[in-house]
Amino acid sequence: MPDEPKSPTPPGEAHAAPPKPAGPASIPWDSTLVSSLKQRHGSGIAEASSYLGQNYLVVDASIVSDVLTTLRDQHKFNYCVDITAVHYPQREKQFDLIWILYSFDHNQRIRVKTLLADGEAAPSVVSIWPTANWLEREVFDMFGIKFDGHPDLKRILLPDGWKGHPLRKDYGIIQQDNEWVQINLGIESGQ
Repeated sequence: MPDEPKSPTPPGEAHAAPPKPAGPASIPWDSTLVSSLKQRHGSGIAEASSYLGQNYLVVDASIVSDVLTTLRDQHKFNYCVDITAVHYPQREKQFDLIWILYSFDHNQRIRVKTLLADGEAAPSVVSIWPTANWLEREVFDMFGIKFDGHPDLKRILLPDGWKGHPLRKDYGIIQQDNEWVQINLGIESGQ
């Protein structure tokens, strides 16, 4: 006997979407490095976790410079790979500022994150890792985060007259692009 054709869903009745699968989750990161940092810096180390094999620390902004110096001097994280940020405009502390460090001696990476309010400055780490110079300038240019003690904090990617910071989630790039192109190039933007 042939299979009977399935009747289509009656109009007005929708199929329920399948539940969203659970994504990967952070797990606590416990190591001698974490124990040493917690012993030295106490509750300033708010979190030590690993996410998909990437170890990170969440550190209070008031001691982040001390923690970064400790990581370089005592734990041989001798290279600052990158400095970046993430903008969460709905939070009181809108920015996650992240340093990505590498130890050549241990072939290990670590991320150090601190939370900052809009307008709150972070300490410059150019004196710890000279490579941080242009990295901090990029974060300033794209997010507007200032670095206290930076030797020459100015835009690095965008023209000096550019208004705003394009990697903030509340930034209207099309309006700024149209305005800048019109004023500086005297043409209409292709946007």
